[in-house]
Amino acid sequence: AVSLADGGSETILLVEDHDDLRTYSSGVLRELGYQVLEAPNGRVALDLLQSHHDVALLFTDVVLPGGLNGRELAEEARRRRPGLKVLFTTGYSRNAIVHNGRLDVDVSLIGKPFTFHELALRVRRRLDD
Repeated sequence: AVSLADGGSETILLVEDHDDLRTYSSGVLRELGYQVLEAPNGRVALDLLQSHHDVALLFTDVVLPGGLNGRELAEEARRRRPGLKVLFTTGYSRNAIVHNGRLDVDVSLIGKPFTFHELALRVRRRLDD
């Protein structure tokens, strides 16, 4: 069972282009107590980051539409907000991504589909790092 100890009150910027999955993930995070900002792509995410100074974690899909992938988004977000925590998600296997040079090896990545419990633990662990 997930206890609220696995949750928190920080603000999370969730970037996911699939509406159903974005709705699911934001629902899980809100149930855990987090504030959630939602974006369907990197451009919207950067606008939200610009206007919300309390974002503690960027939780983004690696593969995004609109010319800015998750990694590029993370780099730009960290350039604007040094120290911002990032958690990536993807439906691809970790090896497929890392071997194509798209992500650094030390990157925090949660595979899709993920459970409520996995998401709760990974987000909390990333925030506490």
